Amino acid sequence: MLIFPTKSPAKLRMDNYDLCVIGAGPAGYAAAMRAIDFGKRVVLIEKKRIGGAGLYDGALSSKTLWELSQKVKSVNESITSAGRKKVDITWEEVQQVINEAVFDRKFQYTCHIKLLQSEAEDLFCYERGFGKMLDKNTVEIDKGDCTRVIKADNIIIATGSRPRHLPGIQVDERIILTSDGISQLTDFPKSMVIVGAGVIGCEYATMFSNLGKTKVHLIDRADRILPFEDDDISELVASNLRKNGVIIHHNSKLERLDIVDGEVEYELSYPDSRKEIIRVEKALLSVGRVLNKEGIGLENAGVEMSKRGVHIGDTDTQTNIPNIYAVGDASGHLALVNVGEIEARHAVEKIFDDKGDKLSYDNVSTIMFLQPEVAAVGMNEKQCMEQKLPIKVVKIDYSCIARAIAMRKTQGFFKIIVTNDDEMKILGMRAIGEHASSAIQAVALLIKMNKGIEELAELVHPHPSIIEGIQECVRMLLNKSIFKSSVFKDKLKCYSCVDGLCTPLQRL
Repeated sequence: MLIFPTKSPAKLRMDNYDLCVIGAGPAGYAAAMRAIDFGKRVVLIEKKRIGGAGLYDGALSSKTLWELSQKVKSVNESITSAGRKKVDITWEEVQQVINEAVFDRKFQYTCHIKLLQSEAEDLFCYERGFGKMLDKNTVEIDKGDCTRVIKADNIIIATGSRPRHLPGIQVDERIILTSDGISQLTDFPKSMVIVGAGVIGCEYATMFSNLGKTKVHLIDRADRILPFEDDDISELVASNLRKNGVIIHHNSKLERLDIVDGEVEYELSYPDSRKEIIRVEKALLSVGRVLNKEGIGLENAGVEMSKRGVHIGDTDTQTNIPNIYAVGDASGHLALVNVGEIEARHAVEKIFDDKGDKLSYDNVSTIMFLQPEVAAVGMNEKQCMEQKLPIKVVKIDYSCIARAIAMRKTQGFFKIIVTNDDEMKILGMRAIGEHASSAIQAVALLIKMNKGIEELAELVHPHPSIIEGIQECVRMLLNKSIFKSSVFKDKLKCYSCVDGLCTPLQRL
């Protein structure tokens, strides 16, 4: 098949590769780099910008905004308590910090790609263009001024996702935004409604309310935010959002959201038949993401779809077409950078190293950039109860941890969930508070190893550190803690749950 350039007279090539990766976001990039480790010829195709949503309008940019907002909030709390005026920060300064962070990461990617192309040109090729599968082994790359066709023994789909829109709501990324439109703001909105009280919606509510220049409204369809998490987590986060001035519309149904006179007018209804009409300056839709699948030739290759993404069933990143794999957001699993990278590396190892171990999501660690920070791994208490698993639960308040006291950041707790037997194997952990994300890796490792808690109880932790709280948790379960839960009943909790009934464990 011959395809001629549309504009450029450049000679057309047809090359053969061991692997073609469509999409150069975090997952696609990881897949290409892992293939190089095996000495395989790989072509990486990206239609827009290297790094994808993990770099632009996603994880890096939003978390840079969160870090900045936390610093601003902390400084202002400190100086206003001393009677001084709050620090003022402009949106231009905010954007400068974010742009610098994005540039640093983009520069790393760009330099790495150029060096690889010069030093490993026999193995690696980066193509800027739109990749489309013509069949299960042939990919067309539309570069705008010409078209290239390549052959590949294997293909990995890593096309990422984009923010989901709602029917009947016209997103212009100026007045009604998705996360893609945050970078297009020219100033702090005086007021903003956020549609969706999941992780991303609550994160943006935290960021904008921390900065103190935007009155934030949060639409919550359920009776509490973060409905997938345990009550104690969502209640603490909600309490802090309200202290930041966020108005949370619990149990509300969005009837309409329109642009009126250059602002946003939205109408809510409630179970008691009450209705409410509110006007704000901006709206941010945070209702999930959808796979970028249009035009990439899934039907040409015979790849089947599922409700969540590309259909992989129990085949562990492999689609119904044996030489085609789906990773990252395309797999339909957790839409997280670390999960996408793990899936990508696993898929490459499965292709070239015949990896037999099945990919496990049981010990995936996550961070929710809220106020305070929330970290999670494994199952939460709610999930265990829903599955009617007999469990033991132990909690320690941050006010009992020396490092938290030293930082004057004593809001939060650790909660560890184990099996209700003598082995006490770790099922999951939740941490909410300062440095929460640094506290869960040892627990994640033990979950992966299917181990109990003895290792953590005897491990010598650095002092003073937040992670000492983990040790005290497991010591409570073993009935050899420094602080006795029966004494500090409001700060230390240890209980068992069987068939939905929770009772305190008898401890000295």
